[in-house]
Amino acid sequence: CDMAKDEETPLLSKRPDTVCIRNSRLFLAVFSAVLGNFSFGYSMVYPSPVLPVLQGPDADPRLKMDTPEAALFGSIYTLGAAAGGLGAMLFNDVLGRKMSIMLSAVPSYMLMGGASNRSMLYVGRFLTGLAGGMTSASIPVYISEISHKRVRGALGSCPQITSVAGALTLYALGLWVPWRWLAIAGGVPALLMVTLLCCMPSSPRRLLSLGREEKAEQALRWLRGPDYDVNPELSAIQHSVNMQSTVTFSQLATPVYYKPILISVGMRFLQQMTGITPILIYLQTIFAKSKVSLPPEYDAALVGAVRLVSVLVAACLMDKAGRKALLYTSSMLMFLSSLTLTITSHTTPCPNPPNSTALFYNSQNALVSGTTGASPSDTSLIPVVSTMVFILGEAMGWGPITWLLMSEVLPLAARGVASGLCVTVSWLTAFALTHAFTHLLDLGLYVPYLLFTVVCVLCLLFNAVCIPETRGRSLEEIENYFRTGRSFTIGSRSTSLLEST
Repeated sequence: CDMAKDEETPLLSKRPDTVCIRNSRLFLAVFSAVLGNFSFGYSMVYPSPVLPVLQGPDADPRLKMDTPEAALFGSIYTLGAAAGGLGAMLFNDVLGRKMSIMLSAVPSYMLMGGASNRSMLYVGRFLTGLAGGMTSASIPVYISEISHKRVRGALGSCPQITSVAGALTLYALGLWVPWRWLAIAGGVPALLMVTLLCCMPSSPRRLLSLGREEKAEQALRWLRGPDYDVNPELSAIQHSVNMQSTVTFSQLATPVYYKPILISVGMRFLQQMTGITPILIYLQTIFAKSKVSLPPEYDAALVGAVRLVSVLVAACLMDKAGRKALLYTSSMLMFLSSLTLTITSHTTPCPNPPNSTALFYNSQNALVSGTTGASPSDTSLIPVVSTMVFILGEAMGWGPITWLLMSEVLPLAARGVASGLCVTVSWLTAFALTHAFTHLLDLGLYVPYLLFTVVCVLCLLFNAVCIPETRGRSLEEIENYFRTGRSFTIGSRSTSLLEST
């Protein structure tokens, strides 16, 4: 349909004051918040370079880990993240988005850096997961609520960009820095985040929902610049707030609530089921069990660099190509690469013995015993290249866009609680999959890869059937679509607001 013929007021028409927006302060506020995502990405992949040391022959006997203990250390982070998501369900609405982000800066890194027994490592790892769960539920919501629609797509990618940058930093530092200092270094971004956020405004939408109109106007004026007329935007936000009320169970049965919540939960569940979390956490181990031509720690750093480049590309394309187009591309890349990994890992013998969990995480020993003297071949490049393509696909679509869409489609009245629910489901799924991954490896690398291949097909179908295109729409327009199926800026003969692409 030609929407232009049906619109009484052009949906994306530019107001004269749009050009007066100054984004510098908005960018500063976003940077302050996403430092939490940097810590999140850093801490999530912390076991990758650390566990080979803790399982090595020279490990401190008080800290030395066998396979089950190493599996617990790797997966307990996701259990903490699920608990953080539950906490965010409460804190997002009680304390606000900004305070919830600041609250996530728990001093867990020092606990791991000074650990004298395994219990301290487990508690520290759980607390970093708790912080990660809170930030992953709060930061996307905060960014979406302070951003305007012209930059919301790009800024909505920033949490994923900084998370990937944090992981890459960990991989790079892990090549040279002792594991205790790796933990201590992880606390620096969290401290800087709290310091900067003290000077940043709260979400104008949050302030208006509390009836603090003057504070909301001040916050929006600070974010948009002194030359911007904030009244039209404030009126649109106020209109959305006026349509809200305390959510009851009966209201959850209405499309304005259950549709976006189910879409968000479904996206987070499928994103984790693609296997990205266990692949990132156990990256060095996976390469140690594959026939690779470089030491696994260098392959891990190389993959981290590819992941950062791909998520930067996604940020540039987010508001140009649209969300759904990137999700289609992402799903296809992950499907093809995981299928390749399934076939090659099933047909190519692993360098480790069949019961390879005895060498779990001892990647350097595994490489020495399995590949010493082996010359690089074309086969040795397939696991690395395929893993790069898989992570590239995830980082340019299902990684950043699921977080962005969650913050875009959830209604304001339920945004705090529903985002916490999405994060909880996401990380409970990650915990189950990460813990099971260590046992699936005993059956062969092809077993988890086959599961991930099937999930990628489901991602394609879910994107085609369920996910709306939100590019270029304000949060109020998106919410109004789920309420009525139409935008409040379109006349009576308008077509559906959110078209499939």
